[in-house]
Amino acid sequence: MPTDPPAARGPVAATDPPAAAVRIGTADTGWTDLARVLATRLGLDVEPLPPLVDSLLWDLRLPRVLMAALVGASLAVCGTVLQAVTRNALADPYLLGISSGASTGAVAVVVLGIGATTLGVTGGALAGALLSFALLLLLLRRTGLDSVRIVLTGVVVGQLLTALTSLILMASADADTTRAVTHWLLGSMAPARWNTVVVCAIVTPLGLAVAWLCSNALDGLAFGTDTAASLGIDVRHTRMLLLVVTSALTAVAVATVGAIGFVGLIVPHGVRFLVGPLHRVLLPYAALAGAVFLVWTDALARIAFAPREVPVGVITALLGVPLFLLVLRRRGEL
Repeated sequence: MPTDPPAARGPVAATDPPAAAVRIGTADTGWTDLARVLATRLGLDVEPLPPLVDSLLWDLRLPRVLMAALVGASLAVCGTVLQAVTRNALADPYLLGISSGASTGAVAVVVLGIGATTLGVTGGALAGALLSFALLLLLLRRTGLDSVRIVLTGVVVGQLLTALTSLILMASADADTTRAVTHWLLGSMAPARWNTVVVCAIVTPLGLAVAWLCSNALDGLAFGTDTAASLGIDVRHTRMLLLVVTSALTAVAVATVGAIGFVGLIVPHGVRFLVGPLHRVLLPYAALAGAVFLVWTDALARIAFAPREVPVGVITALLGVPLFLLVLRRRGEL
């Protein structure tokens, strides 16, 4: 696997577009290098880059940046949808245990050898995410999803599935597999390759499209089930559709890059403050903001302690926990 050689160019400004993140690493490359790599793949008559630099950009950095954009958009939209469906400002896939369920499913597939391919791991993650949602619904069957207890219940479900993941690792995996899976569970874009980018690029736009088509329903659900029903919305079926979509988006993200928390919490609140609560506008901007946020967070994770790389999930948690406490304080719960 190619690794970054020592730095050869100056730093990239923070005001550069997200595509500039392709150039960032322990070996900063220029726009000309990126253009030559793309031109080579398009069959244009340009002088190719040295194999090491070409592989660095094409096989490692481009898939990584694209994956960060897709995962960031997915998680931001999932958080936006869940906050409307549950009427809880603290809802996101990480806090409700969906990410933990997806992690359990993916780890079970990999460690137990059920079908450790890209589609197999994604399928396992989806099954785990749906399982966590089913358990959440079971525990909230009396109070409903819009109960104030949903986050607390989600944390309990998440802890249960995290413990199950640890049990699977301890019982079935060797030391090397345990170490690799533990690092992956922290959330990292390092495993991103073109085959996983393709899967994510197929599922993510479909999920985002379904969520956007349900914009009016989300506006109604944000005011409560009675209001939504009075507007002619089939609350039960719409809610289940959106929960399955968010589970699928979360599962694909977790299966490819691990569990990355708080993106679905941070981004929707910031975008809602800027563009308002209407979901027809909010969802596209949340997807864009989530993509940009995670691309640059991953870039920070690559260079903050270079040459050692920090899992991006650690960075998002460091940013997300203070905001989580701020939201709790504004809601009068802290």
